[in-house]
Amino acid sequence: MKKALIIGGGIAGPVTAMALQRAGIEAVVCEAYEDAAAEQLGAYLTVAVNGLAALSLIDAHEVVKATGHPTGTLSFSTARGKHIADMPIGGTLPDGTVTHSVKRRDLYRALNAEAERRGIRYEFGRRLVDAVEIPGGGVRAAFADGSTLDADLLIGADGIRSRTREIIDPTAPQANYLGIYGLGGFVNDPELHAELALEPGIYNMIFGKEVFFGYLVAPTGEIWWFANVPRTRELSKSELSGADIAHWRDELTRLLVADRTPAARIVAATPDETFVPAFNQYDMPSVAKWHNDSMVIIGDAAHAVASSSGQGVSMAVEDAIVLATCLRDIPETAAALTEFEHRRRERVERVVAHGAETSGDKATNGISRLLVRMLTPFFLRRAAKGGIGHLNWMFDYRVDWAAPAHSK
Repeated sequence: MKKALIIGGGIAGPVTAMALQRAGIEAVVCEAYEDAAAEQLGAYLTVAVNGLAALSLIDAHEVVKATGHPTGTLSFSTARGKHIADMPIGGTLPDGTVTHSVKRRDLYRALNAEAERRGIRYEFGRRLVDAVEIPGGGVRAAFADGSTLDADLLIGADGIRSRTREIIDPTAPQANYLGIYGLGGFVNDPELHAELALEPGIYNMIFGKEVFFGYLVAPTGEIWWFANVPRTRELSKSELSGADIAHWRDELTRLLVADRTPAARIVAATPDETFVPAFNQYDMPSVAKWHNDSMVIIGDAAHAVASSSGQGVSMAVEDAIVLATCLRDIPETAAALTEFEHRRRERVERVVAHGAETSGDKATNGISRLLVRMLTPFFLRRAAKGGIGHLNWMFDYRVDWAAPAHSK
C-alpha cells in the first residue's frame, strides 16, 4: 500500500488521512466543496470518551478538546420541569478527560486544518462520480469536473449519501428516516443565562409533551440547544428549503409553549444567524458490502447512527484508526479490508441498534406518547442508580494501535 484516495473531508476523512500518514501510507483527501464545513447541517456534536481515546493515538485529541468543551453529565427532566435523574456520559479517561461537545462546523474545520498542517494533500472541488478497479491492482476515481486520480485504494468517507457505497454495491440500502426532524441553535444572551443559572458541563434533556429538547451552556456563556420533533413523514426538499427561519422558530415555539421548561424561551431568543433550520434525521441499516478489492466505506457511509447515541463521531474515528492498522500490517489490500470489516461490523451495528432504540419519542399516537412520558422517568431513575455499567461495552472500547493486525 503506497497511496490512498479519501473521498470526503468531513470527520472520517481527515482523521483517516492522519492515521494513514502515521502508518506510513500517503493519503489524498478529495472534497466536493471548497470548504468541507460549508454544507454541514446540525448545531453541534458529541465526541465521546472512546472517540477521544482513539484520537489520542494519532495525537489529534487535543485539537478536538480545544475546539469544544467538556460535557460529562446528562440531566433529565419532564415537561413539567421536574428533575428525573443525572447520568454520566461515558465516564472519565485516566487523564480526567470526559465527553466533549463541539460545534459541527468548528470540528470539521479544526480536523481538516490539523490534517493540512501535517502535510496531508487536499483536492477541493473534487466530487466523485465513478470509480473502477484497475487491472493488476488499484483504482481510478473519476470526478464531476472530468478529472481522474489513480491510487492503490479508494476510501469512501463521504457520509450517509455515499457515492462510494453505490459504486461498491449498486443494490446497497439507502438511509433510513428515523421519524424525527431536528433543529438547533446558539443563544448568546447574558440575561437569559443568568436567569436560568446554567452550569457548564451539564447536558439538560427534557422529555417535552411534543418535542425532545436538549440544551447546555458553553464556558463562554453561550447556550447551545437542539430539538427532536416526531414526524411520520420525512420533510421534503421543498419543505426544507422553502421555509424561512421565522417559520421554524414559530413552529417550534408553538410545540414547546405547553411545557413548563425554558425551552420555548431559548428558541425564541435565538437570532436568525445562529438558528439551525429543520433537517431530517437518519441512520444506516446494515450494509451488506463494505468493500471490494480496492475500495472501502467507513463512518456514516457504512453505518450512520442516530444522533441520540452520541457516537457518530466516535465510530468514524475508531474506523479510521482500525483501518490504518490493518493497512499498515497486512500487505494484501483486499485482505486488509476484510480484516477491517471483521473487526468493526459487529460493534458498529450494535451501536446503530442502540441509537435506534434511543432515538427519541417517535410515537404519533397520543396514548403511546403518554405512556412513553409516564414510563421513561422510572427507567431512567433505575438506570441512574446502576451507573453506566450497562453501556460499558460502548464507552470502554479502545483501539490498540501497537497490536499488529493479522488477516484471518
